[in-house]
Amino acid sequence: MKKVLVTTGGGDCPGLNAVIRAIVKRAAQTNDWEVYGSIEAFNGALRTPKEIIRLNDQEVAGIHAKGGTILKTTNKGGPFNWPAKQEDGSWTTEDRSDEMIDYLKSEGFEVVINIGGDGSQKISHQLQEKGLNVIGVPKTIDNDLSSTDYTFGFQTAVDIATDAVDKLVTTASSHHRLMILEVMGRGAGWIALHAAIAGGAEVCLIPEIPYDVNKVLERLNKRYKDGRGFAIIVIAEGAKPREGSVVTRESDEVGYRNQRLGGVAYQLSDQLKSAGFEHDIREMVLGHLQRGGKPEAFDRILATQFGVKAMELAINGEYGKMVSFIDQEIVAVPLSEAAKGNNLVDPNSFLVQTAKGVGISFGD
Repeated sequence: MKKVLVTTGGGDCPGLNAVIRAIVKRAAQTNDWEVYGSIEAFNGALRTPKEIIRLNDQEVAGIHAKGGTILKTTNKGGPFNWPAKQEDGSWTTEDRSDEMIDYLKSEGFEVVINIGGDGSQKISHQLQEKGLNVIGVPKTIDNDLSSTDYTFGFQTAVDIATDAVDKLVTTASSHHRLMILEVMGRGAGWIALHAAIAGGAEVCLIPEIPYDVNKVLERLNKRYKDGRGFAIIVIAEGAKPREGSVVTRESDEVGYRNQRLGGVAYQLSDQLKSAGFEHDIREMVLGHLQRGGKPEAFDRILATQFGVKAMELAINGEYGKMVSFIDQEIVAVPLSEAAKGNNLVDPNSFLVQTAKGVGISFGD
């Protein structure tokens, strides 16, 4: 029997369980493969004792409709950045990739299917370069991977953000307020852009188009007459003013490599007040609500397609690739390409022009 190890890394995302289920069900149609899962990404294969479990039809029954991941996930640690406590009590990180690769090969694992975003797929590529067979599956609510048209989890996050806009409209109109909704996306504005169009926001601020607060103010003032009116701004967490920077803070978590974003809604609120906006403002940071809950139908289907394709790549021995959704087809691209660059909003795209065509301001 050949053995495949499944890992889910990075932030949680609606649709992860649907991928796991599809891998197990496709493998069950052969007589050659056994599927295992590593708990909390690669950390399960690095801990002592190991945290690796067998996955079968019974384990994955019905999980496609559930959010999160039955294998748990993490964006800390991993084979190249394992936390290690020193004698003086301080922490550092160490590279344990060779040790992990030797272990997996000794246990008879033919290939690892690594489900994750840009950071996870960079790890996939590094491990493949070091001699471990790896197949990648793209996952992120941010939709910022350059080698696929869509990632699962994105549509569910957009639906959650759009529902938030819809709800904020009713409270904003009741109080004549400006509501600022901050959504996730890191350096990409896809969630904000889609939610702003779908929800009918007046302003959409995204990382790809640095904003002028006076332009934003000009658009907002058109919504008020004699002190009455309301407006909605959707702002991506990575948005920034023309003469400013992204709102971030360093994390003190051991083994966590990313800068933590969040709080730009409050910065924008202060900027608008300083610029002369006279009406009530309330801020809402949607946060991890966008990651939670059951996946929508689109994400369940896309995740299932990715899982089946990943397992078929494994069956056919096509390693060193990431499954991808391009031009309505499920294909595979080299991991070396998958780990390059990000998929960002093109300010000149038809989607941005559509937003502007219905009066949405980007503060430019």
